[in-house]
Amino acid sequence: MSQFRFKQFVIDHGDCGMKVSTDGVLLGAWSQPGTASNSLDIGTGTGLLALMLAQRFPSLSLTAVEYDTAAFRCAELNVKHSCFARQIQVHHADINAFERTEQWQHIVCNPPYFTSGAPSSNQQRAVARHANTLSHPALIACLQGLLTPTGCADLILPSKEADAFIHSAQGQGLFLRRQLSVRPTPDKLPSRLLFTLSPTTGAVRSDTIVVRERDGAYTQAFADLTRAFYLKLS
Repeated sequence: MSQFRFKQFVIDHGDCGMKVSTDGVLLGAWSQPGTASNSLDIGTGTGLLALMLAQRFPSLSLTAVEYDTAAFRCAELNVKHSCFARQIQVHHADINAFERTEQWQHIVCNPPYFTSGAPSSNQQRAVARHANTLSHPALIACLQGLLTPTGCADLILPSKEADAFIHSAQGQGLFLRRQLSVRPTPDKLPSRLLFTLSPTTGAVRSDTIVVRERDGAYTQAFADLTRAFYLKLS
């Protein structure tokens, strides 16, 4: 059994194509539902993001949707065995055909990253990482249809893919409101971008975070952001 233990829950990710990663933890810690009462996790995978948001926002009602059968079962068990089970509903569904009677005030998504190149030979990992099963244009269309008029969506992508995604989203009426550039170390260029899109317009808040110092230790900024989750950060 492959598990990753956090301070308030455990993620069993043995059968999931996408394991627990720094990217997911960053997004879960940075995502900001604000005053939203409901949140939708698109492509929940292990259920990590839904569980992180449930821990941070006890009054938030979460809906987690997963297409891959093995990942859905993984998320379902992780949520069931957590102390946040009452906050989270996990659905086995294709988000493109997900039957819903409501819109969400907040959406979080760690989407398939790659829009070109050869996908992984591991089918589950390919579904999780390559945008064949959920293309970026299709995801933008989902965000348009699922967000309330004043809602917001938090996502993470490699920097190049993020720039293209944001440009396409703006053409569809979703505008950049926040962004956080992620540098692996002080000497490296940003490799990831966390960003918030919304149907509303306004000033854009831009920040940068460095994950590790040159000696390999977590930076103070990264530790402060993720301290509520990582066991190794007291």
